[in-house]
Amino acid sequence: MSAEPSLPTSSSPDPRFGVWFIGARGSVATTAIAGCAAVAAGLHPPTGMVTETPPFTSCGLPPLSSLVFGGHDTVDCPLPKRAEHLAAGGVLPHSLPSAVHAELVAADREIRPGGPLPGDTDDGSDRTQDEPIDVFAADIRDFVRRQGLAGAVVVNVASTEPASTEPASTEPASTEPAPAEGSLPPSSLYAAAALRAGCPYVNFTPSTGLHHPALASPAEASGLPWAGRDGKTGQTLLRSVLGPMFLQRALAVRAWSGTNLLGGGDGAALADPAAAAAKNAGKERVLADTLGTTPEGEVHIDDVPALGDWKTAWDHIAFDGFLGARMILQTTWQGCDSALAAPLVLDLARLVARARERGLSGPLSELGFYFKDPVGDGPSSLAEQYAQLRRFAGRLRDDADDHGTQR
Repeated sequence: MSAEPSLPTSSSPDPRFGVWFIGARGSVATTAIAGCAAVAAGLHPPTGMVTETPPFTSCGLPPLSSLVFGGHDTVDCPLPKRAEHLAAGGVLPHSLPSAVHAELVAADREIRPGGPLPGDTDDGSDRTQDEPIDVFAADIRDFVRRQGLAGAVVVNVASTEPASTEPASTEPASTEPAPAEGSLPPSSLYAAAALRAGCPYVNFTPSTGLHHPALASPAEASGLPWAGRDGKTGQTLLRSVLGPMFLQRALAVRAWSGTNLLGGGDGAALADPAAAAAKNAGKERVLADTLGTTPEGEVHIDDVPALGDWKTAWDHIAFDGFLGARMILQTTWQGCDSALAAPLVLDLARLVARARERGLSGPLSELGFYFKDPVGDGPSSLAEQYAQLRRFAGRLRDDADDHGTQR
């Protein structure tokens, strides 16, 4: 799959950049689109957006007002109606859908039909997987061309698909052979389309995406940057802070168990044991990487439709202190995943667009701050990841030394 450049030279003093969401009518994408419009218009502060804090404001990131949204989805509920549902559930401010109605309508016009759904099987036709990849890539290229964009970033925020049976690694490995036709899961079809359209890719989900071995060589040859996977928004964010605390204070963690109660689309998707296993793998990996061992205990995910877009996460940590004194730490996290994820998605789109503009390519391990299962090598502690992110921000500045910016 050959990449087609999506960064034409623009004479405009204020170039615009596209954000192409996979799952464009879902809660996260809707919240991000509505929130970007609200913040750009000065209706709300950029709470939760790391890229709007002082260390990042001089990095040359695309302004929020320059972002143009589109995407793929398999559902047809218009974005304005979706935003109204989120406002009714307390995810968005009550008056926001009407305040940014025009922006939601404009983004909805740029949403194209997606598919197949996770779990879909071969329909017996002669249609190959190369065909949907071509269609998806053409949609993205057409979006960039019609909108006169300086480039676009493809961001996967679709529901978690069941764990792939194909071998996977922290980043694509070019030595893996291409699998038989028909084995690419939906998330990998979209990732392949991003490469084919010449666009950087961000996987904010635990789904396979670019981790499929068949995409290793195309990803490496594309010259594009990519980041992922599985956004770190709640329970795992807390684990990445508490884990180093126990390690640095020489306290022995004996067991670490957790429970998640959530509703909405994520709750329904994660009711599938295979999808839940894909989600939990990242949560467990953070502890193993931080503590150097895997403590006893598991994470359970329960679908509670009545919770809607809200979730509750409990952690029960058993640890030993001086002279074997046995102690317990319990935490409760209650929050809204969409409101936690949306500002991070906007951060990532801006950072990756700028990385592409600066000529960076390959896995952006410096963005591990945002993920449970980051690509490339990097620290697991949130504090160390944040320090790495700040150093990365320095590389994005126009006055940064160009030596070594190519990967």
